Amino acid sequence: MNFLAQVILMTQPQPGQKPWATFVPLILVMIVFYFFLIRPQMKRQKDLKNFRESLKKGDKIITAGGIYGKINNIAGNIVTIDAGNNVLLKIDKSSIVRSEVDIENNQ
Repeated sequence: MNFLAQVILMTQPQPGQKPWATFVPLILVMIVFYFFLIRPQMKRQKDLKNFRESLKKGDKIITAGGIYGKINNIAGNIVTIDAGNNVLLKIDKSSIVRSEVDIENNQ
C-alpha cells in the first residue's frame, strides 16, 4: 500500500508542468498491460471455450489431469470418455484442455 501511495505522490504536477502530463506514464502502463497481459489471456479463454463447445463424439482429448481418451458421450457438462480397455470415465467438460490432434500436429 505504501508503494501505491508513493507512486501517487510522485505523479503530483511539478511547478510549470501540465497537470495531465503526470498521468501520461500511468496511462501508457495501463495500455501495455492491456495489450501484453489482459488481451492475450482473454483470447486464450475464448479459444478454449470455443474448443470445448465444438467437442463431439469420437474426438481424442486430454484432460487437465493428463488422462488421454476418446469422447464416448456428451450430456451437458458431463463428458464420458473411453480411456482404453473399456474403461469409461465421467468428467466435467471444463477439465478438457487439449485435443490429441493438436499435440500430434505440433510435434
